[in-house]
Amino acid sequence: MDLKNKTVLVAGTGISGIGATELLGAVGAKVVLYDSNEALKEEEILSRLDRPVDNVKVITGELLPEVMATLDLAVLSPGVPVDAPFVKAMASRGIKIWGEIELAWHYGKGIVAAITGTNGKTTTTALTGQIMEAWRPSVFVVGNIGNSYTQRVLETKDDSVTVAEISSFQLETIENFHPHVSAVLNITPDHLNRHHTMECYIETKKRIFENATEDDFVVLNYDDDVTRTMAGDTKAKVIFFSGRRELTEGYYFKNHEIIYAHNGEKSHICYDSDLNILGLHNMENVMAAVAITASLGVPQDVIFKVLTQFKAVEHRIEFVAEKKGVAYYNDSKGTNPDAAIKAVEAMVRPTLLIGGGYDKQSEYDQWIESFGDKVHLLVLLGQTADKIEACARKHGFDQIVKADSLEEAVKICAGRARPGDAVLLSPACASWGMFKNYEERGRLFKDYVNQLED
Repeated sequence: MDLKNKTVLVAGTGISGIGATELLGAVGAKVVLYDSNEALKEEEILSRLDRPVDNVKVITGELLPEVMATLDLAVLSPGVPVDAPFVKAMASRGIKIWGEIELAWHYGKGIVAAITGTNGKTTTTALTGQIMEAWRPSVFVVGNIGNSYTQRVLETKDDSVTVAEISSFQLETIENFHPHVSAVLNITPDHLNRHHTMECYIETKKRIFENATEDDFVVLNYDDDVTRTMAGDTKAKVIFFSGRRELTEGYYFKNHEIIYAHNGEKSHICYDSDLNILGLHNMENVMAAVAITASLGVPQDVIFKVLTQFKAVEHRIEFVAEKKGVAYYNDSKGTNPDAAIKAVEAMVRPTLLIGGGYDKQSEYDQWIESFGDKVHLLVLLGQTADKIEACARKHGFDQIVKADSLEEAVKICAGRARPGDAVLLSPACASWGMFKNYEERGRLFKDYVNQLED
């Protein structure tokens, strides 16, 4: 679709919406930049643009039918639900609906490696990107990791590799998006307030490889019942990884070693002691990144060198500081119970845990059960505090304190912790309502920790 002189609505004025607007402006489209929040001011929205865009009109509040009548295409930001009334109204008029990922794909060059899953996406994407950057001269790391795909896509060349973290929200609105390598790391309940059912959530995640051919690769977690069965839903070559089983084909983790098994032979990749990241879940992330990059032709010595240099992604079991013998870890990206379980499992000290936040209709039983003898205190804040407290007490865990703010939670933990303990922020909930996003929550946590006395 040639979008020059076409009228395109961009819904959402965050990072994705601004990136889409800039791309559309660069290719000569007429942009209607829309946000349902009528309190937003046009000047403030336009100030978010990194470069000026001709032919852009800002609309807030209600999207009127007469505006819809002028549109050739609508591009949704990930935060805009496909079942929003104004989106349904556009679809009923026959207006094509894309997301930012589909728009970027339309203008991209080179090949794409795309990574999705409930947990581990950001770490795997960052590691995959760093490995590719050590091997190829033109690499772009984009998507849900915080870098708008649309803002970088016009820089791609025929020899570029784009590594993209893709969320389920972004997969709702693809059409021709076609990664050469796709990875689905795991599937556990998340975002059910948006997708409504697990079946819908799973089908949306599977869309990452719906356009794959026999010449492509799909990397799947063998230990996850849902992702393992996805192997039967694709024409692509499947590469499995496992943190719990020895595989005859694929990557597996056994006795502290990552091994690649292929055609009856086994080869050593690395030991967990070679790495700077903790936990079985991170061994799974490493195996996925190795599978992706090896399938793209990166030599093993290059992969190994990057593995040994890679540090934890910010906000994902990130070591912050040690104060009075207590280690503080920032896992603000643990926005659902399964991610938070992995953080608890990675702790090697008695742990004081800070949790709670926005309610995504999650259940917390398995998270509470993962505490075992490791978690000594649970400090709760946010919308879900009462719900989590009730769940914890149901499971016999009653070492619970509530805090009115994250700063208070940090001070409570600092006052209760003993030398040799760990304090872990791993909320099992989204940040909305108290913070702009999980990044702000994590950075504030680090600020509060660093203000503590040594």
